[in-house]
Amino acid sequence: MKPCAHCQTPFTPQRMGQRVCGPLCASRYVKAAKKAEAVQTRERKAALKRIPDLIREAQVVFNRWIRARDHDQPCISCGTPPPDLSQLHAGRDAGHYRSTGSASHLRFHEDNCHAQCVRCNQFGAGRAVDYRIGLVGRIGVGRVEALESMNVPHKWQRDELLAIRATYTEKLKQLKKETA
Repeated sequence: MKPCAHCQTPFTPQRMGQRVCGPLCASRYVKAAKKAEAVQTRERKAALKRIPDLIREAQVVFNRWIRARDHDQPCISCGTPPPDLSQLHAGRDAGHYRSTGSASHLRFHEDNCHAQCVRCNQFGAGRAVDYRIGLVGRIGVGRVEALESMNVPHKWQRDELLAIRATYTEKLKQLKKETA
């Protein structure tokens, strides 16, 4: 007698190498093994991700949250009203006041990023002067000047980026729950 590998009930094996008591336990045992293997594979793939990959993933989630947060706000630069947001981007970007290229340390700063129409963000080079005027109206002069004076570079770490991604994923869920 030996215990079944799935249900732990004692049974007498009929074949050499038999680990489970019957066909039902065999199918459940195989499903559990496949699920465990999938979890291990997912963890191994996550461990192989480089910092730029993690930055990209965190940025995608952060941008989604910005667009959801500002869904009823007009464009920060030109003031056009929000479009129909039933499509993916639907004409809205998460535009940064200080660009991620020149101030990457402000990439995930909530005061630095607001909903902006595609025309202003992509084709109008961000329209920084108009963006600043709209930003002063939304968050005030003091916070804008604080943003402009933040110049300490930051090196992103793996766990920090994972935490940012998890935080904004959770914030996005909460925001969608509140608006639904």
